[in-house]
Amino acid sequence: MAYIQEQSRSQTSLFPVSLEELIPEDHLVRVIDLYVAKLDLVRLGFDKALPKSTGRPSYDPADQLKLYLYGYFQRIRSSRRLEAECQRNVEVMWLINRLKPDFKTIADFRKDNKAAFIATCRAFVQFCRTAGLITGELVAIDGSKFQAVASSRRHMNLKRLQHQEQKLEKRIAHYLAELDEADKTEAGEKIDRNAIKATLAQLESGIPIT
Repeated sequence: MAYIQEQSRSQTSLFPVSLEELIPEDHLVRVIDLYVAKLDLVRLGFDKALPKSTGRPSYDPADQLKLYLYGYFQRIRSSRRLEAECQRNVEVMWLINRLKPDFKTIADFRKDNKAAFIATCRAFVQFCRTAGLITGELVAIDGSKFQAVASSRRHMNLKRLQHQEQKLEKRIAHYLAELDEADKTEAGEKIDRNAIKATLAQLESGIPIT
């Protein structure tokens, strides 16, 4: 029996698929996109929230915030990984409109906006909980919809709410610490593209692999 036939990488299409078509209408990235669009980044204290009239253009902090919120929910724990997602992940391409910030730009945004990021991330997680997108520790990142439960038994008192907020802040701080540690660990790692070309040439020439 024959295998399922794949599509050729070089095959062209008369009607190319747009990024918009690849993202389901109920995907979490759409929530991140609209949520960040409604934020006042100047009031929240984000650096470069007001673009300069002269000099080299910088990345919009809204786009970098979207990237980090996505990374938080996907548990992506390094700036280099986030950089890679910008180039290969269609969800991220849709979310930040194909921007490709390098890992240093991504890391600098985190360092320059740590307090604002923690506050915004905490508020967004709480928003998702209220909307029913998060049940306990589970995040609806696969397009599934959860109905929020609002029975009298589930109403939180102030003490329990404060305890939950403290746990969330610790979790976000731990995530940022993991990003810092991963960036330090990966600082010396770099893929040698010349070595890649040489390896490809070896594989294509039929030289035995030892």
